[in-house]
Amino acid sequence: MAGRQAKVLSTAQMKAVLAHLSTTRNPARDAAMFLLSVRAGLRAKEIAEATWGMVTNSDGQVGDFLHLEDRAAKMGSGRTIPLSRELRDALVQLHAERRPHPDRHIIYSERGHRMSAASVTRWFFDLYHRLGFNGCSSHSGRRTFITNAARKITLVGGSLRDVMELAGHRSLVVTARYIDGDTEAKRKVVNII
Repeated sequence: MAGRQAKVLSTAQMKAVLAHLSTTRNPARDAAMFLLSVRAGLRAKEIAEATWGMVTNSDGQVGDFLHLEDRAAKMGSGRTIPLSRELRDALVQLHAERRPHPDRHIIYSERGHRMSAASVTRWFFDLYHRLGFNGCSSHSGRRTFITNAARKITLVGGSLRDVMELAGHRSLVVTARYIDGDTEAKRKVVNII
């Protein structure tokens, strides 16, 4: 990841984004797109390629997992990602509005067609620009997801290998590049060692 990395979003920024998206022309779609980034760690390409069949169960209802297929992921890095309650609720709402076929893409344009990865990237750029979030891009949600997962994975008995698998990385070295440091945590740890 040469050059500057996309900034990690704070909890306050995520709340501000969701509040803003509730006022857009497509609030359900927009919330789902944002949450696929910050709550599932998807890249712009993966958001554009995700279909309803990847999140629905055999009854055609939104399930508990996103089964990202290799064809939809960077370098064939498909994976299964548990859906957070917040993301699942957004997908349930969007699914109820759209009543889509499993082959249809989850994220769609104003005209109802699938969006390209470039369009998803531009959507995030415009969103963060409107909100004045300098240094944020379509990759900010992914970095936020990976950083937050890395900080909390040991609380649930997991390891960085679990974070690596959720991110679809083949190496912990790559995953480590995504994780943002925490100055307050560093201060606390030096006071207890």
